Amino acid sequence: MHFYLATMPEIETTRLQLRPYTLEDLDELAVILSNPEVMRYSPRGSISKEKVTEVTQEILEFFIQHWKQYGFGVWAVVKKATGKLIGHCGLNFLPNSPEIEVLYRLSQAFWHQGIATEATKASLRYGFEEVKLGVA
Repeated sequence: MHFYLATMPEIETTRLQLRPYTLEDLDELAVILSNPEVMRYSPRGSISKEKVTEVTQEILEFFIQHWKQYGFGVWAVVKKATGKLIGHCGLNFLPNSPEIEVLYRLSQAFWHQGIATEATKASLRYGFEEVKLGVA
């Protein structure tokens, strides 16, 4: 396992900017994660309104630390046309495993528009071409 003090790169796609999360994203992300439909398939399940800020901060800190430790991770997904945070996408080690997952979570208003596919393709390209994941 490699440990990095990586700079977290930004990626632009046709409609999106994938950028590093910061703790300043807390309030916007909490709104997205407070939607039970958005969290339906999350291992965490729905987040109660009383806990959403606390849980969102834990998630942000985890994503930021993952980048620092491994040199890849989850980006904040921003709609370029508006500058609005609409969710996240990226690469993440599965808990207690050497396997890496591709994950995404978007605000419900942005479902069924190909945004997850666009962000996922950019994340995978970064993982294979820049980080050389999957290369022995």
